[in-house]
Amino acid sequence: MDTVDVGPVDVLMLRFPGNRFKGEIVPAMRDLVVNGLVRIVDLMFVYRDDEGVVGSVELAGLGPDLEPAFADLDGQLGGGLLDAEDVEEVAAALPPGNSVAVLVVENTWAIPFVNAVRGAGGDVVDQARIPAETAARALRGLDLG
Repeated sequence: MDTVDVGPVDVLMLRFPGNRFKGEIVPAMRDLVVNGLVRIVDLMFVYRDDEGVVGSVELAGLGPDLEPAFADLDGQLGGGLLDAEDVEEVAAALPPGNSVAVLVVENTWAIPFVNAVRGAGGDVVDQARIPAETAARALRGLDLG
């Protein structure tokens, strides 16, 4: 049975009203990477200013305020997957004065699990992502006690 060396990849879009991303999510993201749970495949910020002008900033262009937060990742960040076409698609639904972080994440935690499943003669035949809000509502309705 073949083993895998790439985990499933998710694309997350994180909205920041008022274009006020200050990097508060960076420590949590860094912890996920450092602990081997995910690999950041790409990260790009798309914004629309108050006049409606669209712009983007890739991981390499974060600037001195945010770069130190990524410093201890030692090349564990990817880049180059997201492009101008992605900026256009994200910006199409973005109201003035808002921004979106587009985060492409490989779930590296899944690699040893999938390899164990395959080693046991099984295979992953499908997967689905249930948004956290939907899962929370469903779990509140269950008697887990």
